[in-house]
Amino acid sequence: MSSLRRLFQIGFAVCAYMLWWLLVHLHLWRASVTPAQRLCRTIERLGTTFVKLGQGLSLHRDLLPDEYIRALQSLQDQVAPFPDEIARREVEQALGKPIPELFAEFEAHPLAAASIAQVHRARLHDGRRVVVKIRRPHIKAQIDRDMRLLRGVLSALLALLPWLRRYEPLALVDEIWANLRKETDFRREAQNTLRFAEAFRGSATVHVPAVIDRLYTESVLVQELSGGRRVDDSTLRAEGQQLAQALVEAYLQQLFIMGVFHGDPHPGNLFIMDSGHICFHDFGIVGTLDRPTSRNLAAFLLAFVHQDSEWMLDAALDLGLLAGALDRAAFRHGMQELIQDYAGLPLRDWSLAEAFMRVARLGRGRNIRIPHNLLVLMRMLYLMENAVRDLDPDFNLLQSLLGKAEEVLSPSAGASVETGLNRLQFEAAAGLRELPAELGAWIHRLRAQGLEMQVQHRGMEELEQTIARGSNRVALALVTLGLYIAASLLMQHSIGPRLGEMPALAAAGYALALWFTWRLARGISRSGKL
Repeated sequence: MSSLRRLFQIGFAVCAYMLWWLLVHLHLWRASVTPAQRLCRTIERLGTTFVKLGQGLSLHRDLLPDEYIRALQSLQDQVAPFPDEIARREVEQALGKPIPELFAEFEAHPLAAASIAQVHRARLHDGRRVVVKIRRPHIKAQIDRDMRLLRGVLSALLALLPWLRRYEPLALVDEIWANLRKETDFRREAQNTLRFAEAFRGSATVHVPAVIDRLYTESVLVQELSGGRRVDDSTLRAEGQQLAQALVEAYLQQLFIMGVFHGDPHPGNLFIMDSGHICFHDFGIVGTLDRPTSRNLAAFLLAFVHQDSEWMLDAALDLGLLAGALDRAAFRHGMQELIQDYAGLPLRDWSLAEAFMRVARLGRGRNIRIPHNLLVLMRMLYLMENAVRDLDPDFNLLQSLLGKAEEVLSPSAGASVETGLNRLQFEAAAGLRELPAELGAWIHRLRAQGLEMQVQHRGMEELEQTIARGSNRVALALVTLGLYIAASLLMQHSIGPRLGEMPALAAAGYALALWFTWRLARGISRSGKL
């Protein structure tokens, strides 16, 4: 019966908001609040699950106007803490031992309380100060129940209003539901924290509080106590430039080396310790970037800085910000408008986060779903840019990001900033890096197809020989092209020992490439066919 009552409550709230919005939109109702504010009030009345749903929706800058994003980001978890005896019971059940065996001290009053969990201070028997994060009892079941009921309400609404299908609300709910399940599993957060702690072990600028070994489960997480001044504390301005640079470098390492990044760097999760280290808290929201996505992100950044609209469009397609069959001319025009808006501004006022958002919104209404990791990336960029400007309002974020990104990428991608050559060198170097794997895969497919022909067709030896010669020539041509590109890069960067004015490795590369070219030309000449 409680589920039926909850279904009615959710359905009534959703339909009431839709009706109110329609009346306001048709100017049949004079509203005292904005639609975004009314939506937030509706969400808050529906409770914990819907507050988390609203916070998840705030990631979708590609779908929602700025006023909705700002309103949803302001949603706060107004939840009273649960009693100390329940907290102790949850800890003992999760960790399998009585509180006195686990901790020398355990504070009854929580340090903080939110919709998913609350946090208590404690002290281990070895003297270490820790915090104990305890998931609210039954919150996981409550989230699953509410999300199922919301899907039912939305399915009925879509049957009545088919035009809503273009926004894919059910897929959106499923995405947020899946991420809420991850957020309520503290084992994932512990694994993320351990990964970041290991990556920044010994860092002179970044600190990640340690997870206490064997003291974390799905519902309880025990972590080293640490803190400091919030990143938006005005007393940090004197050292703001160095701290801003350290924060940017930390994110460059995460994006281009680790392939995983802290996705929620708001001021409550970033503290400056007395030692000067930047302390990262709360790894419940983490984004991932595989190597191709990291490379495409670097390409987008370079294209944006060099104001190359065609390159920006290609990078946006490769990233997944845009997808499907599209009118390149129309999208290129949108890129050019974006570039023109920034062209007259100093580089320090450019915003990569805003550029990402504007490109993503070019696809609005075209059934383009942006991957979740890019939504987290956009959120992170916005929050990181705000954190940097809190530390130092005059900090040239993009210039620092660009310079360090090129330094990080240069060994693997050969990125350069020379006008007119930056894209050529970036793409050529990326192609060279991928050439062995691509060539191996191509030869594998060719061998597989050749074997199939041998099994299925008899008496075709001459055709097989022709195919074999052709494949050999293609392979030799690809290797030769790779040698020319590699030798050119070695020449430009003057890498290795030298023979007179020329790097020895570049000379060897050119010599081998010329020899392969001569062999290829001679083979074609003898056959009399291209």
